[in-house]
Amino acid sequence: MVDQKLTPGLISTNEYAVERDSVTWDSNLKQKSELMREPCCQSRFTLSEGYWKNFSFGIAHMAVQVLSVAKCPTENLSFTNCAIVNEKDFPLDKVRHVEVTTSTNRKYVFTLKGCPGFPPGQIGFSLPMRKWAELSLNQTLEVRPYTFNPNIQYIAKIVLEVDFLDKKTTLEPYDTEKMATEFVRNFCKQAFTVGQMLAFSFQEMKILKLIVKEMEAANIEQVTGNGKPCEKRTTQIGLLLPDAVVVFEKAEGSAVNLVGKAKGKTARQSIINPDWDFQKMGIGGLDKEFNAIFRRAFASRVFPPEFVQQLGLKHVRGILLFGPPGTGKTLMARQIGQMLNAREPKIVNGPQILDKYVGESEANIRRLFAEAEEEEKRLGPNSGLHIIIFDEIDAICKARGSVAGNTGVHDTVVNQLLAKIDGVESLNNILVIGMTNRKDMIDEALMRPGRLEVQMEIGLPDENGRLQILNIHTARMREHKKLAEDVNLKELAALTKNFSGAEIEGLVRAAQSTAMNRLIKAASKVEIDPEATEKIRVCRDDFMHALEYDIKPAFGTSSEQVERLVSQGIIIWGSPVASILEDGELFIQQARSPDTQGLVSVLLEGPPNSGKTALAAKLALKSEFPFVKLCSPEDMIGYTENAKCQMIKKVFDDAYKSHFSCILVDSVERLLDYGAIGPRYSNSVLQALLVLLKKEPPKGRKLLVLCTSSRRQVLEEMEMLAAFTSVLRVPNLSAPEQLITVLEETNCFRKEEIAKIKRKTEGRRLWVGIKKLLAYIDLARQTDDEHRVYKFLSKLEEENCLEGM
Repeated sequence: MVDQKLTPGLISTNEYAVERDSVTWDSNLKQKSELMREPCCQSRFTLSEGYWKNFSFGIAHMAVQVLSVAKCPTENLSFTNCAIVNEKDFPLDKVRHVEVTTSTNRKYVFTLKGCPGFPPGQIGFSLPMRKWAELSLNQTLEVRPYTFNPNIQYIAKIVLEVDFLDKKTTLEPYDTEKMATEFVRNFCKQAFTVGQMLAFSFQEMKILKLIVKEMEAANIEQVTGNGKPCEKRTTQIGLLLPDAVVVFEKAEGSAVNLVGKAKGKTARQSIINPDWDFQKMGIGGLDKEFNAIFRRAFASRVFPPEFVQQLGLKHVRGILLFGPPGTGKTLMARQIGQMLNAREPKIVNGPQILDKYVGESEANIRRLFAEAEEEEKRLGPNSGLHIIIFDEIDAICKARGSVAGNTGVHDTVVNQLLAKIDGVESLNNILVIGMTNRKDMIDEALMRPGRLEVQMEIGLPDENGRLQILNIHTARMREHKKLAEDVNLKELAALTKNFSGAEIEGLVRAAQSTAMNRLIKAASKVEIDPEATEKIRVCRDDFMHALEYDIKPAFGTSSEQVERLVSQGIIIWGSPVASILEDGELFIQQARSPDTQGLVSVLLEGPPNSGKTALAAKLALKSEFPFVKLCSPEDMIGYTENAKCQMIKKVFDDAYKSHFSCILVDSVERLLDYGAIGPRYSNSVLQALLVLLKKEPPKGRKLLVLCTSSRRQVLEEMEMLAAFTSVLRVPNLSAPEQLITVLEETNCFRKEEIAKIKRKTEGRRLWVGIKKLLAYIDLARQTDDEHRVYKFLSKLEEENCLEGM
């Protein structure tokens, strides 16, 4: 005998307890009587195994009825999910539940309910009940009373799968807490079976289809505190208790919008492809950018929709990837599409949208979003993610009003795209990825938050990034031992300054072609070494050949031009030159330092031929910045003022794409078209230079600008000097001692000749630029030994560079 406390929904007698409203069979031969209907939740009872066996035996041996299947007589009764009988067949005051046995010997348990006027000899089932039990109309069934064992068949928790019963759907939220309360109120003390299909009408909203997924039986011993904790016990058939826990889970593919605490943890399909390996992305040098995109655009989509709703969060709908050509924008967009466990991305080139027929361009935009719109209406927040990738988005999204002509096609296409991404009926299940290398051409309205709000610059890779890219493109060669041991990828990464990812890939291809060419014999016929596949090795010389002759970076340094400016070297003829080089070192450190502003601009001014350009070029090369660009008047001969402004602006824009950049602007007054007669100058170019010299580069970028000019007074009148961080004076040689230093460095004259020149120039006034002086020395080099000194000194006197006796 076990002394226990009853759970709600049970009543007691002096000997045993059974479910309320059921019939008790007294073991002491008492008359059969109806039990009290008031629940006695706190009553104590004793239940012996013998009593329960006697009770079960009595119920099981009541008369078995043979009934035929009929329809549920009314719609309201169909929502009770009970079997409808005539009380002549089963008196409901004595029998509450029945077991139905079909002709195939399959058994089901139902709770009974009466209906006045329902014909005897029949048992009515609703359509969901007939569908679940596979019953057909007029089918005969064996029906007998059924009783539940309170120790193992009383339901403490039930998990229900929810879907709409008909095809019509709604996005209205269903509060699972209210649904649970109403479910218990409607179906308390009712029989349920795992897998059973139910019809549930909730608050006069749409009719729901419920399927019983799991039931947990109440542990009577643990509830009363007399038993030890035990593992969860499940049951296939059970009776719902009034205090049972009800959990609702959305059916797979269902559009039901469940909210509230009674919502189960439904299995969600991860937005990230489970087979995706971030280590094998094949994107080098873009780890930081990819992490930023993931944080902004995809982190919110990893969480369940209900959590996102609690935050009131809207997902990011648009990403704009911009940067120089070949830096990996398209590759990153392609990898994003493969990474996400979403619909197949729609990839469109910008020009494909445009159509010659009126309205077709806008219709093409609408077609791209049609599938996402249909799924949003059908599934709401549970809709899958639709990715639309626009390559060369600047072709269709130019700033409105900027395109000539009166058709307005571009403007209406932009308007249509804006309406679809963030219009009145905006979609939350889309991700638009745009790619361009002309961000300045895109309409500003498209880049505000809510549209293409994540704007990520895919810039040129740094040295670590270039090493990653080289590792990616040489991995297959290393795997098959086709890469020679003398190839040092770190060395190549250091030599490929300002190479984009595409250019590094091209470099590897060029090296491979050079290696393959060694094994091809080009005679009257092209013959290949039969053992080429075994012999071929891509070595360091192949990469060096490709670097020198085949691949040049589009945004690379003007190294060859700058190096030509210092081809004769820098001669430190005195303290002024040493001081300029020393100060230049400090400016380079200032530009490189992370603690300083991103812009340092220096003007080297002095008389013509004083060596300003050579000193500026020396400092530019000494900086070892990955981007060094020469902006020279000789590159703009014949340009209009507007063309000059655009060219100068492009040089600065290109410099902003690199982390460390140096721009050498030679002969500023020549760029300004300055003429002493008049005077005349280009105000447009002047204003452009003033703006660019004061403009700070983007965050994290450093820019050193070195300018040269022979017209300090003119620049001062134009108010340009104030735009520079510092102005350095480059003077001419003014003392014979300085002249002798230059002669000793050039090795043109013998010692006795230098001594003779020293005697001839001692005490005389000297004023000559280093550039002109080196030209005179080269001239003297062409003269015979006897007249060399005379020719050199006479040339200085003729040009008024050497005065006095």
